[in-house]
Amino acid sequence: MSLETPTFTPLSASPAEPRSTIALQVYRRLREAIVSLQLLPGNSLSEAEVARQMGTSRQPVREAFIKLQEIGLVEILPQRGTFVVKISARDVENARFIREAVEVAIARKACALAGDSDIKRLERLIEDQTRAAQADDQTWFLSLDDAFHQAIAQSADCLYGWRIIEDLKAQMDRVRFLSLPAATPIDKLIDQHRGIFEAIRRKDPARAEKAVRRHMAEILVSLPKLAAEHADLFAEE
Repeated sequence: MSLETPTFTPLSASPAEPRSTIALQVYRRLREAIVSLQLLPGNSLSEAEVARQMGTSRQPVREAFIKLQEIGLVEILPQRGTFVVKISARDVENARFIREAVEVAIARKACALAGDSDIKRLERLIEDQTRAAQADDQTWFLSLDDAFHQAIAQSADCLYGWRIIEDLKAQMDRVRFLSLPAATPIDKLIDQHRGIFEAIRRKDPARAEKAVRRHMAEILVSLPKLAAEHADLFAEE
């Protein structure tokens, strides 16, 4: 795998768009590249080069780098540059622990608040996940996975909880990408999603909690295997 920075297409933002919005676009582009391992641990990121490729000034890129450092995906070393950090199994385990607690609370609340439109949306997302699995499209599946969990938070009137999870799960997302499909079969994840969905549909908070905990524990099964198979991507701890 190359340690060269991938090529980025120009942003869709207009020059008149607020800098904060442009910085968010840059952040999301870079985050996706890191999570999907287009940018590997050890990759250097040039502020000037990313700005040139995305057709923006350096300030939004600098802000995006800072945000990526805050969530633990890059390290900014003065006088040396910005580098993608290695995956920390310890950080992944800690993030999973906290995410499980938040998602259990959200799922239990969704059992009380989810309406018919929420149930239909969750069902459609699972159907789309099945199509993504049939197409062997891991990137699409992971996007639908996120959409499913976000939809549960929305049905529970708890999108703030999802925003917390979004930052937190950055430590988990590279492992999620690595785990598909060999370490964690997509069909297994879809089956777990169906379990969560059925519990919410039946308004059964105890069942929902059990289903979420089962789903959140899945990464602990694949993590040791992935760390051994991809030792070059993981930090020594």
